[in-house]
Amino acid sequence: MRERLLRLVGRGRAPRPAYGLVALQPAEQAGPGGLPMGRFTERVAAYGRALGGWVRRPTDGRWWLFIGTGLLLLLILAVKSPTGFDLRVGQVASRDIQAPRPVVNRVATEQLREQAAREAVRNAADDPANYRINATVAIQASDAVQDLYARLADFLPSQETPAGQDQDAAPNAAPAQPTETQVVEAVRLLAEAGVPLPASTVRAVLQGGPRELERLAQVSRETVEQVLRTRRVPTEELEAVRGQVGEFLPDQGLSEAQRRLVGLVVAANLRPNLILDPQAVQRVESQARRSVPEVMVQQGQMIVRRGDVATAETVQILQDLGVLRPDRPYRSWAGLALAAFGLVALLGIAIHQFRPALSRDVKQLGLLSLVVGLVATLARIGSVVGWEGAPYLIPVALGSMLVTILVDSQVAVLTTLVTALLTGIMTGFSLEPAVVAVTSGLTAVFSVSRASQRSDVTRAGFLVGAAALVTILALGLARGTSALVPLAWVGLVNGLISSVGTLGLLPYLETAFSITSSIRLLELANPNQPLLRRLLMEAPGTYHHSIMVGNLAEAAAEATGGDSLLVRVGALYHDIGKIRRPYFFVENQFSGENPHDKIAPSLSTLIIVSHVRDGLELAREYGLPPMVVDFIAQHHGTDLVRYFYNKALENNRGGTVEEKDFRYPGPKPQTRETAILMLADGVEATVRSLNRPTPGRIEGVVRRSIKGRLESGQLDSSELTLKDLDKIAGAFVKVLNGVYHTRVEYPERLVKEMQARRA
Repeated sequence: MRERLLRLVGRGRAPRPAYGLVALQPAEQAGPGGLPMGRFTERVAAYGRALGGWVRRPTDGRWWLFIGTGLLLLLILAVKSPTGFDLRVGQVASRDIQAPRPVVNRVATEQLREQAAREAVRNAADDPANYRINATVAIQASDAVQDLYARLADFLPSQETPAGQDQDAAPNAAPAQPTETQVVEAVRLLAEAGVPLPASTVRAVLQGGPRELERLAQVSRETVEQVLRTRRVPTEELEAVRGQVGEFLPDQGLSEAQRRLVGLVVAANLRPNLILDPQAVQRVESQARRSVPEVMVQQGQMIVRRGDVATAETVQILQDLGVLRPDRPYRSWAGLALAAFGLVALLGIAIHQFRPALSRDVKQLGLLSLVVGLVATLARIGSVVGWEGAPYLIPVALGSMLVTILVDSQVAVLTTLVTALLTGIMTGFSLEPAVVAVTSGLTAVFSVSRASQRSDVTRAGFLVGAAALVTILALGLARGTSALVPLAWVGLVNGLISSVGTLGLLPYLETAFSITSSIRLLELANPNQPLLRRLLMEAPGTYHHSIMVGNLAEAAAEATGGDSLLVRVGALYHDIGKIRRPYFFVENQFSGENPHDKIAPSLSTLIIVSHVRDGLELAREYGLPPMVVDFIAQHHGTDLVRYFYNKALENNRGGTVEEKDFRYPGPKPQTRETAILMLADGVEATVRSLNRPTPGRIEGVVRRSIKGRLESGQLDSSELTLKDLDKIAGAFVKVLNGVYHTRVEYPERLVKEMQARRA
């Protein structure tokens, strides 16, 4: 641990004490851990120095951005409505308070819904449809029947048979007769059970013996269970069902006495079998609650008057409006801080995961921070405006458009989700504004992801407005909120505000953060740009050369997946340095006189090479973006000015010619696009010098030129592969064959005949 802390400040290991120092010192008092006090103090001091060095170490700018953005969002989230005040239940209001916007009176709504639910439950008990058959009643009745027959079996006559003879061996023997006492007792038992039967009937049943009695018990149980399981028996219909018992008894197998006994036993044990269904009651209760509409407090409605005592309903309305300060503000601040820094951290982690290169670019991260802070500020303004449609005017799509155009569409999606969550938090944790924000923001991302001119941003504004309008309508209809549907037009205004704001802020953000968007590139490609006008008027040959190079480079960029718009704009400006001395370049020599014939090759080389430096100066003078300036600086790399180098060798055969004096200063092309421009520039100049540019000769020149750049190491720092170089050669050949195609030569005689016919 000690060495790690020391390495943080570059001190390496702590110096060891001199040999024998400890032995020569007098005994020291032991410190914590058993160390001598001197060594303990030295170690504490070393730790302190290391910690101080770590604190003083330069901090990564990304951490400052994280802290600054989190604090900014915290302050924006913490800003409350100016009507905020303290009011608790039982306190007297010191002022009249009106609702700044519509809000649901949750207390009154819940009271009405509770009353409706209680009434619905009370009425549910009177509706037979809410009852179901209780299977337990059938089981209990069956058990009661079985118990009755078990007690009746005690009065059966005894069946005496001779010893050693089975009872079944004498089937024709006369049945045993119950005694008079048994019959009387059985009649009394049945009467107590609600089965009044005469003695003659009871005697006939008892004479059947135990087996017959068991059969009667089974028939009685099955009949009772059949009736109580399959038929609804409410209390008011019990007697009617008892009178219909005979319909459920078997048609055969029972004597008259047995039929009477079974029928009366079944009827006596029938009982109401319906029970109130809890699920049905719950459905009725839920339906009753849903049928009660929300009680709305309208904008401008008086909530509490001065001098009135605040009730729980009043305080709840103020809390829902977001104008009541919390009882414990430190908890609110802690929650807001977690939300602010958590959302910033979430955005940062997502960018690091999906766009690692962007996560290291402090400038672009600063742009994201600014956009998020801007949208959050507008969301806070929209949340405190006393109009019900203000939350739906929050232009989250503004930030989505800016991030899409200036950074990337994937990062714009992440930014949209974060700003939509902020919108939901700042509008009182409302779902509807957050949903509208997500829909409009994602629509903005998809609408401007391929924007190439400002009219595309205007069109995207209408698309965003339409998406927000449809979303507000859908939410209003789905939730049955009649107050939301008339506000659907606000969504269209939201889209227009977002597009206008994007067009207004885009130039300033591009300049402040040195970002060149596709819209800016198209503006630079306009021939009316001052620098291009100068190039056309002062060096027309170079201007047309640049256009040709742009055509070649654009075709090659499209073939290899490069930025075709960027490479075309770079081609237009790559030779602007030739404006300073245009007549020293062959494409601008129209009189046939070449000034290089009168000067030394070394001086000619200095003039030729200086067009790169002159171009960089002009680029700074006219404020060209850095990515375009790279084309000016890198389009020749460190290539050799071969013509004048060879000429110098011829003129100085006995002397020494340094090759470095005839090379461009560089650097070599660093990107795919600048490398493509270098190849297009060299190919165009070489092909232009051909006497008879046939397709075969064109392809040979193209491939030799590309091979020469590759072998000289000019493409080492670019991202091009050998496969890309083959595609580039094919694209160059296709464009050049279209330019230098052969034309049909009309005979002079045929031309004269055609002119005569016209005459």
